[in-house]
Amino acid sequence: MSSMGPENILGAARAFMESRILLTGAELDIFTLLDGAALSADELAARLPADARALTALLDALVSMDLLSKEQDRYRTPPDVARTLSASSPDSVLPMILHSAGLWHRWGELTTRVCGPQGPAHRPDTGLTAFIGAMHVIGSRMAPRIAAAAKPGAATRLLDIGGGSGTYTMAFLEASPDLKATLFDRPDVVEMARARLAQAGMLDRVTLAPGDFYADPLPAGHDLALLSAIIHQNSREQNVELYRKVYAALVPGGRLVIRDHIMSLDHTQPKSGALFAINMLAGTPGGGTFTFDEIREDLVRAGFERVRLVQPDTAMDGLVEAFRP
Repeated sequence: MSSMGPENILGAARAFMESRILLTGAELDIFTLLDGAALSADELAARLPADARALTALLDALVSMDLLSKEQDRYRTPPDVARTLSASSPDSVLPMILHSAGLWHRWGELTTRVCGPQGPAHRPDTGLTAFIGAMHVIGSRMAPRIAAAAKPGAATRLLDIGGGSGTYTMAFLEASPDLKATLFDRPDVVEMARARLAQAGMLDRVTLAPGDFYADPLPAGHDLALLSAIIHQNSREQNVELYRKVYAALVPGGRLVIRDHIMSLDHTQPKSGALFAINMLAGTPGGGTFTFDEIREDLVRAGFERVRLVQPDTAMDGLVEAFRP
């Protein structure tokens, strides 16, 4: 019988992330360029050339993987890594790494190779259904801990923004029997939430509000709002606009709780957050992972006060709270 538990299996499914970051670093010859020379992201971007924002995320991820070092915003290839990955080293395995980069493209077509063009990867309903399902699998184990740490307290009306199929709404309702909730998400996702909440026997405590938080105002009259795993998909400017909408949806004295990656000042820790920034680089126009100082600054710009780090981040379980005056 296999000893692989859920976390090990999920880890195996995500192992490609570190591999792709290493392969891109090799393709850009970053380890050679930073062998014996400490450069800022802007300086390295000018040499390549490359987009500075994207390159910074890549470099920070490589630091989190112990393949680069970072000091005062300047990056360098450590000597032990340079011996293995710099083209200047006689012991370099860089040619083999570049060969693996070529294999990457073939392996990306493995499902099609096995099943042909009508395989499951080409079914039109795979994307959203799989994503919402994945968020529930991950969230169902974490949500009770997040609700306990957030302490809903005397709150009576929760607004779960981008609430998916209701995983965190249910956890907060279970933690606070007198709490009622509004779940706001896109219409097709709201229908997934309807089914899950009905199955859990909680539909009578939840108002389902379809909409798009990029385009629509949020439902008003709440004393607690939750942004769970939302802000990383946005640029900082987009988040300021979203925070302003949340501010308008809260009653005076209402509280906003943010769950997301909360990065170290140099953006390299936790490692999972540095790797996730690359996921956002690949999948969104301006998303990324942010430090507490960046989040606090943007919340203050939106009008919030008493911004506090409630829980440091280890695996997208960082919590920040802020209050509407």
